[in-house]
Amino acid sequence: MARSKGDNTAPPAPEPLRVPVADSHTHLDMQDATPEEILAKAASVGVNTVVQVGCDIPGSRWAAELAAVHANVHATVSLHPNEAPRIVLGDPDGWSGQKRGPGGMAALDAAIAEIDALAGLPQVRGVGETGLDYFRTGPEGVEIQQESFRRHIALAKKHGKALVIHDRDAHGDVLRILVEEGAPDRTVFHCYSGDEEMAKVCAEAGYYLSFAGPVTFPANHHLRAALAVTPMDRILVETDAPFLTPAPFRGRPNAPYLIPLTLRAMAQVKGVGEDEMAAAVAANTARAFDY
Repeated sequence: MARSKGDNTAPPAPEPLRVPVADSHTHLDMQDATPEEILAKAASVGVNTVVQVGCDIPGSRWAAELAAVHANVHATVSLHPNEAPRIVLGDPDGWSGQKRGPGGMAALDAAIAEIDALAGLPQVRGVGETGLDYFRTGPEGVEIQQESFRRHIALAKKHGKALVIHDRDAHGDVLRILVEEGAPDRTVFHCYSGDEEMAKVCAEAGYYLSFAGPVTFPANHHLRAALAVTPMDRILVETDAPFLTPAPFRGRPNAPYLIPLTLRAMAQVKGVGEDEMAAAVAANTARAFDY
């Protein structure tokens, strides 16, 4: 996901939260500062924990290594839905920065094996972001994405870790595959993008829904409607930084210190106080990622 071009200055820090929370999904390796600087700035506004998400083999290794030396960082490891087809079919356009030739299913098998090994580490709390993305990958990648998703589900269950789902333009297939494979005990929809009816289905299944900056965008009434019907014990908050910066700073660089903006907007939607929202989100994130 690309950040829109324009103002690249960091937004000002929001008023600190009184009740500390976690950023349930961020990419510190894609942000323009050291992890230590990012974590310190986040902590200064009450964001005292982050979940660092790996999207390919190098990123997953990096996430695991970072979480091993920072008690307030928890790692997830995976092959992103867009990564799996590129491993199999190749990515000569260099979208991933790796410019690989076609590796075939044997290359996917090897990559999944490495994710399997990483997922067994104690500081790795989740498998993901996995799932389906029909926006970026063409029809030729659908079957590969679905196979990779099924294998990640199996890994999450094997290791007793949370499953973190990326779902873009693929709601029906994501829900279907979760039913077919049997969802892990702790399943998180990262940057939830469905509507109110899908949120009800997810809540009934016991899935966690993580809301990001788009829930603050004026046009996204469907996300606020979905949040409104999501039980308080199933709600997480995230940045997906450096992407999806919340209003009123959309298009500028995102980082975990901006979590308070999204959380306050969410509290308004739920009709609860900021502290109540923060306390619920903090407890939910700890339960979802078992830390």
